[in-house]
Amino acid sequence: MSGEAQARAARNLKEILSGRRTTDWAAAASNQSSLSLELTYGCLRRYFSLAAQVDPLLAKPLRAKDRDIYGLLLTGAYQLQHTRVPAHAALFETVAAARLLGKAWAKGLVNAVLRKLAAAVPAAAAAAAAAATTEHPAWLQRLLEDQYDADAAALMQANNARAPLCLRINTRKIDPQSYRSHLDAAKIEYSETWLPEALVLEAPRPAATLPGFGDGWVAVQDIASQLAVVPLLHRVSTGQRLLDACSAPGGKLFRLLEADRGLAITAIDKSPGRLAAMREIAARLGHEQFECRAGDATGLDWWDGAPFDHVLLDAPCSGTGTLRRHPEIKVVRQPADIAGGVELQAALLVNLWRTVRRGGRLLYCTCSILAEENDQVVGTFLGKHRDAQTHRLSLPTGRATRYGWQLLPLEPVTDGLYVAMLEKRS
Repeated sequence: MSGEAQARAARNLKEILSGRRTTDWAAAASNQSSLSLELTYGCLRRYFSLAAQVDPLLAKPLRAKDRDIYGLLLTGAYQLQHTRVPAHAALFETVAAARLLGKAWAKGLVNAVLRKLAAAVPAAAAAAAAAATTEHPAWLQRLLEDQYDADAAALMQANNARAPLCLRINTRKIDPQSYRSHLDAAKIEYSETWLPEALVLEAPRPAATLPGFGDGWVAVQDIASQLAVVPLLHRVSTGQRLLDACSAPGGKLFRLLEADRGLAITAIDKSPGRLAAMREIAARLGHEQFECRAGDATGLDWWDGAPFDHVLLDAPCSGTGTLRRHPEIKVVRQPADIAGGVELQAALLVNLWRTVRRGGRLLYCTCSILAEENDQVVGTFLGKHRDAQTHRLSLPTGRATRYGWQLLPLEPVTDGLYVAMLEKRS
């Protein structure tokens, strides 16, 4: 049906820009097409330049209930400037979508705005918009420029790219070389990484179409997330107790289980829905040898009092290291969200430190590239806990920080991720 993908994308954008939904929700919806997802992600990646061109053409801002029409205008502008869709087709399909949204009154508005955009020389319009924005909000751009100096421009450009599809081979079920042979036989191209069990596909594809996916041979997990647990793997031994706090959806936990180090693992998460989803993934991968329970890591109601040798804290954060996968973050996040996140990260770190035995370790991780959520949180904690010390880390990519290690999307196959190792003095 004409305009169906545009209408679906406009609905997606209305929900996402309001903060009610995320791109993960859109990607998981059964009624999405490849075009509707391309338009949704593309509009969010290019939101600031698209809005800079659309907004001056509106006599007044659209009402909140008509955010779907605003999303529709963005999809039209995106098609005109960032796709190979002919201008006449983009206009026709986008205008038709207004009726599918139940807002036939907006057809004239959509037609007028997009015709004005189409009449401009596309390259000149795009260049003018790009010159005025890095596709990042001003507050985030300032933070990145302050913290990354000469690398900030390249970092923001990397944030606007498409995310790679990374795999983790489940070595409990199949060895890496055998799985590569299956990919070769299926003519699925890939590249190798620093880890033998980690691959990057040359072209993204639905995970369910991968060889052995249903049998648990492989999972989708970013390389940065896989590298994050390497410092733990170097230090654990059979019989030790490990807590994975804020565990769902379980990627780092399953990476630890697949290393088969004989750990007694407890996984907690406060969201019953996320725990249920994690259990489903665990069943597909064949991982049953861990204790999984509901628990809020800011409290200790879930704890039996027996200290852990190792604690993995994958703390909730801004997600600024995952902008390629979640471009809505740079559109809907506000500076106050960072401050609120820092308070939660500090509370989690202080509380979970109580569960670490003397001589034990806590691995603090975030998927953030902001020092406020990373080194500054760790530094504040160290200043208040004389029994804590950091261990120097080194991973095959990224850079050292004062207290830990920062992975960055400047490396095309990794998201941004921070990790620091704390040891409780004995």
